[in-house]
Amino acid sequence: MRQLKSRGSSKRVKLVKKVRKVAPYLAPVVDGVEAAQDLDVTMQTLSPDSSQTRCLVCKGGKMLCGKSSCPLLHRLYSFLKIKPLLNKTDLEGSSPPGVFVGRFGYPKVYAGPLVPPIIGDTSIYDSPEDWMYLELNQILEYRYSLVRGMHRVTVTEPEQSGRIIDDTRDMTLASGPVETEVMFKKRPRRPLRLESEVQPMGPSAMLEKFVLGTMKGHRRLERAYEDRDLKAAPAIIDLYDNDVNLTKITRAFSMGSFGIGPNRRMVPTRWSITAVDSTVGRHFRSKVKEHPLINEHRVYEHNFLGDHFKILMSPEAWSYELCEAWFPGTSWNPSGHHVGICSDWEPYKGRTTYASIGGCYYAVRAMATEHLAKERRQASVVVLRESRPSHLMPLGVWKCREIVREALQQPYLHFDTREQAIHYMMSDFKIDLKSWIEGGSLLARQLYQRRLTDFISKSKN
Repeated sequence: MRQLKSRGSSKRVKLVKKVRKVAPYLAPVVDGVEAAQDLDVTMQTLSPDSSQTRCLVCKGGKMLCGKSSCPLLHRLYSFLKIKPLLNKTDLEGSSPPGVFVGRFGYPKVYAGPLVPPIIGDTSIYDSPEDWMYLELNQILEYRYSLVRGMHRVTVTEPEQSGRIIDDTRDMTLASGPVETEVMFKKRPRRPLRLESEVQPMGPSAMLEKFVLGTMKGHRRLERAYEDRDLKAAPAIIDLYDNDVNLTKITRAFSMGSFGIGPNRRMVPTRWSITAVDSTVGRHFRSKVKEHPLINEHRVYEHNFLGDHFKILMSPEAWSYELCEAWFPGTSWNPSGHHVGICSDWEPYKGRTTYASIGGCYYAVRAMATEHLAKERRQASVVVLRESRPSHLMPLGVWKCREIVREALQQPYLHFDTREQAIHYMMSDFKIDLKSWIEGGSLLARQLYQRRLTDFISKSKN
């Protein structure tokens, strides 16, 4: 037994080392095996959509993609609203504050501030927590209004990268919008790309100069930044427990503001979002396991911009599954002829690999575990996501997080049996139960796997 335990421990140590080697910018939060398992060490990205010629034939009028309206035209109209404000190389605006750290070319990447050509309270421009119930065009206008300044930086030296990066980091520690002056080497530009995988982003340009105006610091963010003996994960949890929202935490984390002093690293924005969601989810999951089970089957639900979410909580030990169904013509199934279903799940002890679904898995898990931890209850959670053709374009992981957060804040429906709960869930879905079972894992186990309690209850009867 000791030999087996030693081998297992050795494998776990190698896993942590692999993550630190392949993704060293995540070293501040990879303190253990669970953290390493939650991170995608392969860094594979989806290939661009190869069916772009369809858009050239359609020109937004024939709706050949099957969508109710043209996503390309939505992007175009939103971009044209702010384009006249960007015909020069200098810009004055109030940053929400917002930052973006790229990932291509790592460890030398482009990072810099996001600044709209607007003076005033622009906090909502980079605050997904406040975007629920907004129209798509309004969200796109916020996205496209943020002009990205780019400055070449080595992520392993966040505090030795010059004045521009120092000021950008300071800006992420602000409590509200910060007035800025930006000078670019060339006029900001943004090619209007047709790939369905590209999230809406504003124009960008290389930075020549970046000047901060007066700003009011966020007390807790500044305290976490100044504590150079505090690890990143505890800093993230402390901030979130004290009502600092995930967007603010992610900004500061991506700029290398947390962690043990010499080990601080800048983190590409895409990965910082998943790292923060994963850290929060693991924290609440450990608390959930300490609490008693719920005593009923619950169904929560919410819809937003083409995404239909239903959440089933059952009175069983912690387990979790996210199952997504993408209709033909949606963002991740643009040229398919059938509904595509994918899923990932974890048992009581957690996963041993990174979820293939990606960041949405960890964003949804963070919300589910937080809800149960606050209620001081434990449950098995199955989340079904049906993305219909009215889902015009990807907007970011925040969309899944906020839909689930909103669903869990609303009154739930309770049922005596799992079968009753599932029957209700299927009544409003376009995909039948058989397809969900074939595409998932945990739901099938719950429906067909016999338990000791089943035999005990029968013997009593």
